[in-house]
Amino acid sequence: MVVTGIRASLNRAIDIKRNSAGVVDAISAEDIGKFPDTNLAESLQRITGVSINRVNGEGSQVSVRGFSGGFNLVTLNGRQLPASNVDTSGAGDFARGTGRSFDFQNLASEGVSALEVYKTGRASIPSGGIGAAINVVTRKPLESREDGVTGSFGAKALHDVSTMQGEGARVLPEVSGLMSWRNDARTFGLSVFGSYQRRDSTSAQSAPNYFTVVPTADVLNPAGPYVNGQTQIENRPTTPFTLIPNDSRYQFSENKRERINGQAVLQFAPTEGLTFTADALFAQNRLEEQRSEQTNWFNRPFGRIVFNGNDVIATPDFISESINGVKDQGFEQQFRATKTQLQSYGLNGKWQMTDTLSLNLDGYHAVSRSTPDAPNGTSATLVSLGAPVIDSQAIDYSSGFPRVTQTINDRINGNGNGVLDIGDLGTQIARTNAATQRQRINGGRADLGWDLGGGSRFDFGGTYTDSVMTSARVQTQQQLGDWGITDPGIVQRLASNVVKTFCLDCKFDRFNTADVKRTAFRGNAVVLNDIFSNFYAANPINTTANDYDRVGETVWGVYGQITWKGEIASRTANLLFGTRYEETKVRSTALQATPSAIKWDADNDFSSVISNSVSTVSQRGNYQNLLPAIDFNIEVFDNFVARASASRTLARPDYGNLFASTTAGAPTRPTALGGRPTGNSGNAGLLPLVSDNFDLSVEWYYKPSSYVSVGFFDKRVRNFIGTGVFNRTLFDLRDPSSGAAGTRSGIAADRLRALAADLSDVNLFTYTALLQQNGGNTAQADATFQANRNAGGALNQGFVDSILQAVDIYGNTQDPLYNFAVSQPVNNRDGHIYGFELAGQHFFGNTGFGVQASYTKVYGDVNADIAADPSVNVFALTGLGDSANGSIIYDKSGLSARVTYNWRDKFLAATNQGDSRNPLFVAPFGTLDFNISYDLNDRMALSIEGVNLTSEPLVQYGRDRNALVFAQELKPRFLLGARYRF
Repeated sequence: MVVTGIRASLNRAIDIKRNSAGVVDAISAEDIGKFPDTNLAESLQRITGVSINRVNGEGSQVSVRGFSGGFNLVTLNGRQLPASNVDTSGAGDFARGTGRSFDFQNLASEGVSALEVYKTGRASIPSGGIGAAINVVTRKPLESREDGVTGSFGAKALHDVSTMQGEGARVLPEVSGLMSWRNDARTFGLSVFGSYQRRDSTSAQSAPNYFTVVPTADVLNPAGPYVNGQTQIENRPTTPFTLIPNDSRYQFSENKRERINGQAVLQFAPTEGLTFTADALFAQNRLEEQRSEQTNWFNRPFGRIVFNGNDVIATPDFISESINGVKDQGFEQQFRATKTQLQSYGLNGKWQMTDTLSLNLDGYHAVSRSTPDAPNGTSATLVSLGAPVIDSQAIDYSSGFPRVTQTINDRINGNGNGVLDIGDLGTQIARTNAATQRQRINGGRADLGWDLGGGSRFDFGGTYTDSVMTSARVQTQQQLGDWGITDPGIVQRLASNVVKTFCLDCKFDRFNTADVKRTAFRGNAVVLNDIFSNFYAANPINTTANDYDRVGETVWGVYGQITWKGEIASRTANLLFGTRYEETKVRSTALQATPSAIKWDADNDFSSVISNSVSTVSQRGNYQNLLPAIDFNIEVFDNFVARASASRTLARPDYGNLFASTTAGAPTRPTALGGRPTGNSGNAGLLPLVSDNFDLSVEWYYKPSSYVSVGFFDKRVRNFIGTGVFNRTLFDLRDPSSGAAGTRSGIAADRLRALAADLSDVNLFTYTALLQQNGGNTAQADATFQANRNAGGALNQGFVDSILQAVDIYGNTQDPLYNFAVSQPVNNRDGHIYGFELAGQHFFGNTGFGVQASYTKVYGDVNADIAADPSVNVFALTGLGDSANGSIIYDKSGLSARVTYNWRDKFLAATNQGDSRNPLFVAPFGTLDFNISYDLNDRMALSIEGVNLTSEPLVQYGRDRNALVFAQELKPRFLLGARYRF
């Protein structure tokens, strides 16, 4: 009899955990074609020590014991899976694929038989996972529990509650089917699997630019750009640095996700001891997002600023400013689309040569490729629209979410009807990003096993992996009406059928954006780009980035491993000891497109100008590692198991750190006023992270389907990647904003002081532009500047906008070379990570009721310093954080039900973000889910599932909780399904 259901699945997981030599946890399918969750990552988070990252509310990448996705190895039936991911979610418009982290969104759970998580090292498993090695197991026909044709077909109707706010389909299908056949002689077998899944969703978001870290003395200087003599300052800060916001941004997104999976396995066993297996996997995941933005940025100096009580790094609770004239409000339209395809093909032969000797030969080819998928061939298209109608604004940050108050005046540059509408809307710039990441792996292994009897054995083997990862990105920018919006009304004239008015503020129900709901606009960015790019065809489409990097890694290894099973003092014991030797060779090549200039476009806007010249640069690296591992367990008394493990494991650097290319980044404001041009260079000579691991655990299996366990782990990691920052010039690029004596910007700064004008970004650019226009005549520049100042001494905004549109400033021979802070990764850090895991499961007799829970506590000396100097890169371990989950289960008489709460504490997701090298934290996140299924008979079952019933939002922030980086409202999704088993 085949036992199915939640309890049977949990029992199989217990058997794997109990019978493994080291610390191994698993999740198995509840039945053919039925995995516990619709998403593999969401299933993995139920394992002790495993937590997940989410994209648009769905599980994506996993962290194990505080180590994020790139530190974990993911295999398919023991073969390394390639990874590619161009993540355009959040603020990822210009994202580039550079990582190793596998995205579990790509795989449908219905085609998976089990997930195995090896938390301790093992000599027979290839290197690459410090946190864990995660093995995805698929079905094989000759291992089927039944003869003949078996399988299942399932269909679900998916409803995402968020679609009630958008134009997406309210109900969409998920269908899957798995069929397996084995002949009566058990010599031939074939299994096939296919699935199609579609999801539409919407979300309201806020994704401001990173706050800038500024020395407090500069912030409080009335002659600087942030405050003047009239600014009201409350709770005046005394911390060395202060966080200053640049803008607030709100977005509304409509998303589409389409996932297609297929698998085929053919097995042939000509003799009892010889089996050949050929298998293929195809997975495709298409993501599309149409996003509309509502942006408010600051002109400065501020009229009023109120600081919070943060005694480490001061942060504003409230900022207001009055505009001299009017400024623009941004309504950028964004269209993002990517397609990821994963293919894996393998051939395996297992030969039981004698009663004691066995041979396993395996070879495979796998490719993962993430490519642009928009109609115009891009990953992201952005068209900046704007309305020059903001008279004054104030933003309250005190709740951790920016709340805006604005005054509208469309009489100066708008259509003058007293309301913000499409007639006030003009264009600024259009930008595109086309990013591709591809990883190809060819691999093979040979294993020889010698059965010593009594469960003991000796295994010896070798592995070979040849991997090539290619990452490419091309970015463009075209001036439309320019940042000053010289064409208000053009959107109504040319695109009134594309751009629609809507209330973006009204889309939020968890966060409060404004007391008075405001007007926003929505349109397809690809269509808008076609319209306005053609209209402004006289303006060139400039290439602002052209990156191509290729990293090859060849890894070969040999191992030997001894398994002993016996008794110690009449108690069952097991010992697994082995050593692995590996050699890795790294080849990194880049096609380097050389920038010819970084031009000053506007007050605090700079852009790179890429030349047509391309050069090839390359680097090499290699390293050797000896990786011993030992696992021991003993049944101290009946059903009570104690374990001890020690191992050495490694994880390789992210590909982005190995790139041979060097990039030059533009400053975010004039360097004379504190802007910092930065650069990046890779290092193919980096060594892998190496961890010495120690584990202790005890497990009590006190009755069927029930256990409790306690474990302690300790990891001493060396070769963490820090950053060396080297100040140097790049590509002979000259700085037109330096303020150096004798340069145009230096003369401008002197004249502004003489005229008692604020030394702000706007004033410095405008006066420098005036000098360029009139050939350096200061008298003429003074006269023009003074003629356009109002009674308060500030420049008329209309005059400023006209200068922004008319002038771009390039460096000349009088300007100094940019002095870039070039960051290069180096192995210069060690870390100590340790913690404990608690887990338990209990079923209450024959009632059908049970409970399951786990908790992981992680400690480490690799945390981010929020007060760190913004000019120095910060070292910290991403993914480090506590996690827990708990379930109430019922499984009896054909009815299976589970209610689960999964929680992950605050953790660090990224470091050194933006010009101020900010950390990126993710706030605590918890979801309440349920799953109910009922067997109508032996073949037919109905189910209903709910995910994120409490509408938990995703929140990310920088050095202070007020310094919001990304907040996304998420809604529940429900699935109603039926499954037929045959």
